[in-house]
Amino acid sequence: MTKEQTKKLLQELKMEVAAEMGRTDFIRENNDHYKGDLSARQNGSEGGPIGGEMVKRMVQYAKQNMDG
Repeated sequence: MTKEQTKKLLQELKMEVAAEMGRTDFIRENNDHYKGDLSARQNGSEGGPIGGEMVKRMVQYAKQNMDG
């Protein structure tokens, strides 16, 4: 798999997770305004749950597809 293919799959996963969580307003592709004036806490609380769920799903996928 190429780097571009991997990037596309991760983007699709992010969009899927954000949509399921009702948080599509907090992903950069849908909300590209300047966020430098926001605290790390606020940015983390907005987008953090999306990334956290993505990691959970990737770990679950890896466990299901491990040999042995």
